[in-house]
Amino acid sequence: MKRVLLKLSGEALAGEKKTGFDEATVSGIAGQVKALTEKGIQIAVVTGGGNFWRGRSSENMDRTKADQIGMLATVMNCIYVSEIFRSQGLRTHVMTPFLCGSFTELFSKDAALAALEKGEIVFFAGGTGHPYFSTDTATLLRAIEIEADEILLAKSIDGVYDDDPKDNPDARKFDTITIDEVIAKNLKVVDMTASILARENRMPMFVFGLNEENSILRAAEGAIDGTKVTV
Repeated sequence: MKRVLLKLSGEALAGEKKTGFDEATVSGIAGQVKALTEKGIQIAVVTGGGNFWRGRSSENMDRTKADQIGMLATVMNCIYVSEIFRSQGLRTHVMTPFLCGSFTELFSKDAALAALEKGEIVFFAGGTGHPYFSTDTATLLRAIEIEADEILLAKSIDGVYDDDPKDNPDARKFDTITIDEVIAKNLKVVDMTASILARENRMPMFVFGLNEENSILRAAEGAIDGTKVTV
């Protein structure tokens, strides 16, 4: 494996606090990512924004404006995580699909690939830059554009289940599942738009629990008890 895109949920960045940032959690992520770069693996990162904003739950705001706030939440997350990575000696870039003054760089596939080839970490913030598209869709879009070998989906849950294990203790976890099955069963590994992109562009995903020890390192090596989503 040469190049992966790591998707981190916003909630994961908050740790047990459930909101804002947890520096110990993000520092642990940075250490694992650094270890992967030292093995020659190129890493790009997308974060969600749920530790700050979940605008879709609001019925009192225009959807476009709510989604724009969510995009800005991911920009804040990426800037923060980028700085923690830099404190551990990693070189980083934060790219957005819209201008953010001098805070970020405007997304360019060529610039992103050039940075990755130099062993630098590229953060893709701001989603797709358009409302009605989630960070799941942005994750698949950017992974396809940078020709990633796989997407690593770090979640609060340790894989893909046939039902919500929080509500159903008898829910069964899949070791491997095809993207066609995910779509047919509406399992919501990623949203439907992202699932279709994964199927059409043959982009595999690995779903695992972020809270397990060295989970990112082990997931990149395929040595963790998660779920492989094949194409």
